[in-house]
Amino acid sequence: MGGGASGLSLAFLVSPTADAGRSGGIGPILVSTALIVGVCVAVAVPIGLGTAILLAEYTPRGSRFGTWVRRSLDVLAGVPSIVFGLFGSVLFCKVLGLGFSILAGGLTLACMALPVLIRAIEQGFSAIPDEVRLGAAALGLSRTGTLTKLLLPSAAPGLVVGLVLGIGRATAETAALIFTSGYVDRMPGSLMDSGRALSVHILDLSMNVPGGTGNAYASALVLLGLLLIINSVASWLGEHWLGRGIVRS
Repeated sequence: MGGGASGLSLAFLVSPTADAGRSGGIGPILVSTALIVGVCVAVAVPIGLGTAILLAEYTPRGSRFGTWVRRSLDVLAGVPSIVFGLFGSVLFCKVLGLGFSILAGGLTLACMALPVLIRAIEQGFSAIPDEVRLGAAALGLSRTGTLTKLLLPSAAPGLVVGLVLGIGRATAETAALIFTSGYVDRMPGSLMDSGRALSVHILDLSMNVPGGTGNAYASALVLLGLLLIINSVASWLGEHWLGRGIVRS
């Protein structure tokens, strides 16, 4: 990693790759990574939040449906990423005709992130005492009002935890993206273009490109920095937006 620090610069972050990654920068790689993670978040967060609310607030405790869904999510959370990659390659790339594309990679990562995200948010809702719900009902607050003004802000830590874990896994994922988003290192023009994620770029430089070790180390440092920024932003949103903004409304 020490050799990678010397290769970090603004030009490295914005320049296109050259000579199979031995020279140039990671500008297109960062754009592809951001688009893949963006698709993952845009799909996973609404579905994950809605499913968690359904399980925690609208499914009777001890019901067969709830038990079956929770056990299925726990099993999916432990499935190796390579299996998700093969699933995404068949469903998104072939059956749905998306091919090797950023959209296919983002949808595959969303499938990977959903089990962890749903379970984390659901635990956040389950940790809220029933007295809060009963008190809101006694005061005449509707179920929707109780959910948005009381329960959701209280469950914000669970959402933040699930979001951090899900996005962190998506950003650092390699195996699933090899089969879905591809290896192309040029600047993507749309979500239907193939794009190389940063983790895939590091793997390729380390294993397949002689003389690419220096740029691989520098790219790895950038990836660590991105994960740190994502975690910090998610924590800030949970504290200042979910934790306070909804209550004030």
